[in-house]
Amino acid sequence: MTISLLFGVHAHQPVGNFPAVIDDAHVRSYGMFLRVMERYPEFRFSVHFSGWLLDVLFERFPDDMARLAAMTRRGQVEWFGSGDCEPVLAAIPHCDRVTQIATLSDKIERCFGMRPAGAWLTERVWESSVVPALVETGIRYVAVDDYHFLCAGEDGARLDSFYTTEEDGRCLDLFPISEAARYRLPFSPAAEAVAWLEALASQGHRASIYFDDIEKFGIWPETYEWVFEKGWLTQFVEGVLASPLIRTDTFADFHAREKTRGIVYLPTTSYIEMNEWTLPAPRAAAYHALVDTEKAAGRFELHKPFLRGGIWRNFMSRYPEANWMHKRMLGASQRLAALPAPQRSAAMQEHLHRAQANDAYWHGLFGGLYLPHLRRAVWNNLLALEATLATVAPAPTFESVDLDHDGHLETVLRNGHLQAFVRDDGDATLVELSSLVLAHNFGDTLRAYGEAYHAKIDQAQTAHAEHGAGIASAHDRVAFLHAIVPGDATPDLRPRGIFLDRLCSADGPLRALDDYRAGNREGTWIAGGEGWRLEKSYRLEADSLSVIFRTEGDAFPALIETELNLALPSCDGYGGRYVLASGDIPGGFGQPLELDEMLQLTLDDSELRGALRIETGLPVRLKAQPHRTVSQSEAGFEKIMQAVCIALAWSPLAGSEQRITLRVIPAT
Repeated sequence: MTISLLFGVHAHQPVGNFPAVIDDAHVRSYGMFLRVMERYPEFRFSVHFSGWLLDVLFERFPDDMARLAAMTRRGQVEWFGSGDCEPVLAAIPHCDRVTQIATLSDKIERCFGMRPAGAWLTERVWESSVVPALVETGIRYVAVDDYHFLCAGEDGARLDSFYTTEEDGRCLDLFPISEAARYRLPFSPAAEAVAWLEALASQGHRASIYFDDIEKFGIWPETYEWVFEKGWLTQFVEGVLASPLIRTDTFADFHAREKTRGIVYLPTTSYIEMNEWTLPAPRAAAYHALVDTEKAAGRFELHKPFLRGGIWRNFMSRYPEANWMHKRMLGASQRLAALPAPQRSAAMQEHLHRAQANDAYWHGLFGGLYLPHLRRAVWNNLLALEATLATVAPAPTFESVDLDHDGHLETVLRNGHLQAFVRDDGDATLVELSSLVLAHNFGDTLRAYGEAYHAKIDQAQTAHAEHGAGIASAHDRVAFLHAIVPGDATPDLRPRGIFLDRLCSADGPLRALDDYRAGNREGTWIAGGEGWRLEKSYRLEADSLSVIFRTEGDAFPALIETELNLALPSCDGYGGRYVLASGDIPGGFGQPLELDEMLQLTLDDSELRGALRIETGLPVRLKAQPHRTVSQSEAGFEKIMQAVCIALAWSPLAGSEQRITLRVIPAT
């Protein structure tokens, strides 16, 4: 009896990723993989490329895309669809699921002459709510992990074919991706991998189902040498083709030939590592310890289906910044959907699709929430869409609503240039300040969080000192990209906002001013104590936002300090610099800066295509420093600059008024 090898690879790069990163991925992985596979027309396999990546590859590597098209025409390659910009389908509205899937299917059909019947699920996040949109767009089957099936109570020995599920009467077939295959290919020697497949054939298995990241073929540590220079991929392909017990099939051919194993209903889940990443740090540590205990006792494989961790949507409750971005995206989607069809454009739809790209909404070993350039790509597209919407269906200039469902109202101020969102949570700070002209959110920063993997910092330093950087497995790799000590990972006690206030008495330390309450006038908040009162008001004026601090009473604290956490594209790069009123440049954004008696400072950023100017009515003392977070990626621990943290301090007088203005200056 022969076994069908259903071999699929998934290729994706985040919207907004650096061109050099994409070029490197293609040179070391995508292009090399295609050139090897081109030599073996009999080896049939499936591919999924996210639509945004396809657009980039057609522009930058047209010869390899022509090679892939030829392989498709000769029947060697089957295409899988998905959302065009790789959203987590479960996290976007039904109407956007439909347009995302249809956009990529149309693109694949136009470029490669095949309309997908199968779909890749981003990060293998399964929720049954996605079934109707998949079916509505012509998708007949998807691939998810065999772990999903084990969590539903299915017998692992029977996960060698597809099953059928339904939602609201709409049926979709599900292929279980073999974890054993994912761990073997391409990491075990090619001959051993072929022998393993032959052993499955001799045991009567119908199929071995493999679908995983193509980056494992050339980009993961040590894989380029192993897969291409030492010839693993060539040896594996030739070994499979030479075996009388293995046949290569596309998912489409296998699906047409075989019958379903039966009905199944999967729980909401993703792959097991993702389920751990979704948990808050203390829970993640407890979960990891439980898994280690089960492994040490030899019970893990038996109990694994019952050790699920969290779900992908937990990232919205773990990280308020991700939740804010997500709810703002949902609001823009609703505004676009409410437009009459003639007023919608392809460009507006494209901006929304790009703002739904998954990478910037989550954090784990491979997630991109900690990467400012990926969050910035979401905000750039979201704000470009809102700028267009403002011309055809303007939003209110003032409203008060709990946009992110955290129990606190946000006061929203808008004009044709700026949008400001102030959260009524006691801090009365800006959670977003966006320029529609520059399509940039100056509030797009990330506070420092305690992460479960921070416990590895001491271990990482010891390993680095004794053994050098890292080990082969990306999941277990312990390495440094920057010098890091435990104190660098201290979590923030307050959110990172714009105009986050503190007070200081004559003989005491600074303390948080976090008991503001909404005033009677729009955009105004009040705080106070015995013998003093402070009024804080936000005002939009064309291309500037002003905050006016008015003090009353004889017992006012000795010092007011307000903190501005400002996100700019060149935070840690060469394009960001401070410019004094005199025109002098005292340093870049990544350097500390102290000024006395300051009235004006410009934050100039070449990548922003503009600048942000701080102007004060009364002289202030300024201290600026970079705000960095510590995170772990597949390459190791790294520090990432999230924002410029600027503290402005002054000694108020009773009855005085301090006006601080942030003025957006587009490049000329």
